[in-house]
Amino acid sequence: MARIVTKIARSLSERFASTWRLLSDTTAFLSRTSAFEHYEAQLRSLRSRLQASQGDDRTTGEVRKEIVQLRSSLRLQGYDLSLGALELSVKGFRNDVSLVEGYRRVVVFIGSKGIRVLAGEGNHLELHDLLESALSRKTSIDIQTKHYLWYRWSSGLLSLSGSATETAEDFEWLQAWCENPENRLSLLAAMKTLS
Repeated sequence: MARIVTKIARSLSERFASTWRLLSDTTAFLSRTSAFEHYEAQLRSLRSRLQASQGDDRTTGEVRKEIVQLRSSLRLQGYDLSLGALELSVKGFRNDVSLVEGYRRVVVFIGSKGIRVLAGEGNHLELHDLLESALSRKTSIDIQTKHYLWYRWSSGLLSLSGSATETAEDFEWLQAWCENPENRLSLLAAMKTLS
């Protein structure tokens, strides 16, 4: 049921968004992926055709149809286009004073089959134990690395910092891992519902 509602909401959103907005959002999303080069010429062509179609509803409609098809194709490939407006910053270390600045604790497990996160009021070790316990009852995600972080969402920016439990070496690994565009998007997707 939730999937149907999401699909209907997405369809209505695209129907009422301007063609320029859809093209801009699609370009912004793809620019954050390694697939951008593959679509760059197509996006440039769509932009050029849209600019030339001032007042020509037929051409604007054709361009819009192509953009909607491109977005559908990207979704079928597993991309979450809603992540295009989100940014990620991974830097520094923080302590408990961060609570006053609006940061919260989160434990992140990165595995070959996905990313699992748990945020909460407990300390990082308590969160670790809760997440590990929850995952032990489910199928394994083949955990490659674990991270103990502080996070804060602000105007579409997810800021992540290491905690006292996170080693400098592990945090450097996370920073390097986040340099890969698809990894950044995966982490944003895993954390986008956290408040």
